[in-house]
Amino acid sequence: MKRLTDTEREAGLATLPAWAYSPERGGCISRKLVFADFAQAFAFMTQVALHAEKSDHHPEWFNVYNRVNITLTTHDAEGLSQRDLAMAKIIDALYLPFTALKQV
Repeated sequence: MKRLTDTEREAGLATLPAWAYSPERGGCISRKLVFADFAQAFAFMTQVALHAEKSDHHPEWFNVYNRVNITLTTHDAEGLSQRDLAMAKIIDALYLPFTALKQV
C-alpha cells in the first residue's frame, strides 16, 4: 500500500469534511463522534469492527461513555493511504443513522 501524495490526500479529504488531517506519523485523519449513550457508541464500534476485520484495516480508537474518537493511518504506508479514506467513508455511513437516533 502506498502513501497518498499531497494532491491525492487533498482530493480525498475534500470528500470527508468531518475528518481532520494531521501530519503526525506521516499523516493520519481523525474524527470525534458523539452518541446518545454508551449502548449506541458500543453498537457503532461493533459495526465498524466487523467492517475493519473484513478489510483488514483496523482503526485506532478511544471510547468513553457516549464518545468515540477514531484515528486512521496505514502503518505499512507510513502515513495516509486510500485504505484510510475508504474506511473513513464506511465509518461516516455507519454513523449517519446514529445521528438521527441522537435527536429523538
